Amino acid sequence: MKERILEFLKAENKTSAQFAEEIGVQPSGISHILSGRNKPSLDFVLKMLEKYRFISTDWLLFGKGNMYKETVMQSLFEESADKPEISREIIRNENQNDIQSGKYSANTRKSEVISPKNELTVEKIVWFYENNSFREYFPESE
Repeated sequence: MKERILEFLKAENKTSAQFAEEIGVQPSGISHILSGRNKPSLDFVLKMLEKYRFISTDWLLFGKGNMYKETVMQSLFEESADKPEISREIIRNENQNDIQSGKYSANTRKSEVISPKNELTVEKIVWFYENNSFREYFPESE
């Protein structure tokens, strides 16, 4: 597992000190693991997997598969089956006063008239690179 942790640090361009701080362990603990003096504890592995949710558990524990979890890519313009589109009727009913007052025109997009009580939170951010690779970021939930 030591080799995979080193590979992860190199792939993510992190120092052992940055890594220790991010997962909440002592830098000396990382040093002992990377030198081979100690093996990673279950607590260490769980902290790492919790902080870096994009890492494949099978890869970290057993060296099987890819470092990063496989994700099913969806077209940017496809509708997701588990997140149905908000219907115009619901928006119209919730924002009837604003629409009648002329605050929104007939060309206003749905995303512009979602009321504050339906405020959305960011689930993940994906960066796409020219070499057709990508990286996902999962913000910590509050």
